[in-house]
Amino acid sequence: MPVRTIRAFLDENDVRYVIVQHSPAYTAPEIAESVHVSGRAFAKSVMVRLDGHLAVVVVPATQQVDLDALAAATGAQRVELAEESEFAACFPDCDPGSVPPFGNLFGLPVYISAALPREEELVFNAGRHTEVMRLAYSDFERLVSPTVVDI
Repeated sequence: MPVRTIRAFLDENDVRYVIVQHSPAYTAPEIAESVHVSGRAFAKSVMVRLDGHLAVVVVPATQQVDLDALAAATGAQRVELAEESEFAACFPDCDPGSVPPFGNLFGLPVYISAALPREEELVFNAGRHTEVMRLAYSDFERLVSPTVVDI
C-alpha cells in the first residue's frame, strides 16, 4: 500500500494532504528530523498481536508502545509485538518498517496514542523510507476511526 493507494483513498474522500519526499531514513526520529517535524508530532505505526490478532498501534516517534497499558486499554489478555513476517503480506508494497497508519484498509483495527489527537496534523510514513504524508488529524480520524488509547 504505497503512497498511490493512500492517495487514491484520500482523493476519493476529498482529503487535502501533502506528500514530502526525503532522503532515505529508517527510524521514526530520523524521519521526523529529516522532514522538520517534532518527534511528538510524527506518527509511527507499530504492529502488534492482541490475543493473536494483528492490529496497528500509532504512537509519536518519541514514544514506545507500553504493552501492559495497551492490554489494559483493549482488554486483551495477550499483547505482543508482531514480527515483520507476520504482517508483511498485509502491506505488500510497503518497505519493511514503513507501514502507514491505515490498517482499516486491510480490516485491521487501529489504536492511536492519546498524545496524537492533540496535534492538528498527522505526519507519517507513506509506505516508503523516502516519503511521508501530512494531513489534518480530523481527516485521519474521520476515515480511519481509530480507537484512542492512553498508552
